[in-house]
Amino acid sequence: MTWEDEQISYFGYGSLVNEETLPEGTVVVPGLLQGWVREWRGCAKWREKEQAGMAGVCALTVRPKQGAAIRGMMVLDRKKNLPWLDDREWHYNRNTLEEGSFTPDQAQFVPHDTFMYSVKTEHYEWGNEDHPILLSYLDCVIAGFHRVWGEAGIRHFFETTEGWSQVPVMNDRAAPIYPRAVTISTDLAGRVDSLLEQHGARILNRHLNSAV
Repeated sequence: MTWEDEQISYFGYGSLVNEETLPEGTVVVPGLLQGWVREWRGCAKWREKEQAGMAGVCALTVRPKQGAAIRGMMVLDRKKNLPWLDDREWHYNRNTLEEGSFTPDQAQFVPHDTFMYSVKTEHYEWGNEDHPILLSYLDCVIAGFHRVWGEAGIRHFFETTEGWSQVPVMNDRAAPIYPRAVTISTDLAGRVDSLLEQHGARILNRHLNSAV
């Protein structure tokens, strides 16, 4: 059996851009996907017990938009990791990408059969106070973009993501709730905070299991 028979290829536009969240042995190809825009429109309830007085959280999703383009990673992974990946993205559907819609930043091999996750219809709604953006999740995403594209990558992410003024952000940086949280530098954290302010985001400061 060849590597191609054992391989899956998927486009990551949020936390999957951060290699720290990927299985060992994956290969990532940075690039640009045409025809899509990111949104803070993936609400889901906690799979286990409620945390921090919230019903759930809001994660990223995408929707088609003519003329739009988003940076991200094409991830080349082993097919044996697909059940783990589907469980991680449990409230998302797999969608086959149109051939030629992804362009790598540099000349690299990209398979023809690729897919991307977008949130299921029953979870497709703007976040709110009961389903806010977790700052620990956003930090993880931004760390990935910063590692690959630097300051330009951070600006691109903010500019090509919709919902900053609609969806509140819960500041859980001191006690991260996101299961794949990463530690970022003070400078990068300050940059995230500054861009949130510039884009009109509303910050919720809560202690675990109680509102401030």
